[in-house]
Amino acid sequence: MTWTGDAPPPKQRIGARDTIRILRRAVPMAALVFGGLAVMLALRPIEAARHGQRRPWTPHITRTVCKGSLRLLGLPRHTVGSPIRGAGALVSNHVSWLDIFALNAGGCIVFVSKSEVARWPGIGWLARATGTVFVTRDRRQAARDVGLLHARLTLGQTLVFFPEGTSSDGQQVLPFKPTLFAPLIAEGLRVQPVTLSYRPPRGADPRTYGWWGDMNFGPHLLATLAMPKHGSLTLTYHPARQLTPDLDRKTLASNLHNQVKSAL
Repeated sequence: MTWTGDAPPPKQRIGARDTIRILRRAVPMAALVFGGLAVMLALRPIEAARHGQRRPWTPHITRTVCKGSLRLLGLPRHTVGSPIRGAGALVSNHVSWLDIFALNAGGCIVFVSKSEVARWPGIGWLARATGTVFVTRDRRQAARDVGLLHARLTLGQTLVFFPEGTSSDGQQVLPFKPTLFAPLIAEGLRVQPVTLSYRPPRGADPRTYGWWGDMNFGPHLLATLAMPKHGSLTLTYHPARQLTPDLDRKTLASNLHNQVKSAL
């Protein structure tokens, strides 16, 4: 599923001054991201030998890298409320690749992503290195997907879902798909809805930060790096909800959708 919207995405021409701005931001960000990745890959074998599949050390590196990257980009991050810790799930609207930095900066989490992302150049490699759980969302593989999620929750990890199944222009919240709520209900875990709200700089297209349809990652990344001034990003952590086995997953998906939408 890919959301295309009713209007074409905004386009930005990159000139000489933009190129200088891109380099000024991209070089330190790349050094931070890949430097952090190198440290993580060096620590991971030791971490695995001592803690198995648990990751008590390396997620803190990811969090530090993501917080630093947003600062280097010049995108202020504001938070309302606090994220849960331990076994449970955050469910959020999905606007952009920037969401990964924003949510990681808030706590030690593990993303749940569609299996296609694992094959994406660059992004897929980083996702695998940081422990992302890849699910097929194929009904024939439902038992396998649920088993993967159950294993991570048993380890006490906080999972992050984008229940819309795709990203949008950031001006709306698409309907939540209920499939992956089943293991959370079965385990009786906590679920916390999160709203990501991007405010563009004054005079810019309100959809500036959105990444959707057939937009390629490279041009969107360059356009984001080239912006003379950024707007802001607000993460609203709504109150967590304790799930019980008698809940209907479709009703739960609808209720969580309404909560996320309320703070957009």
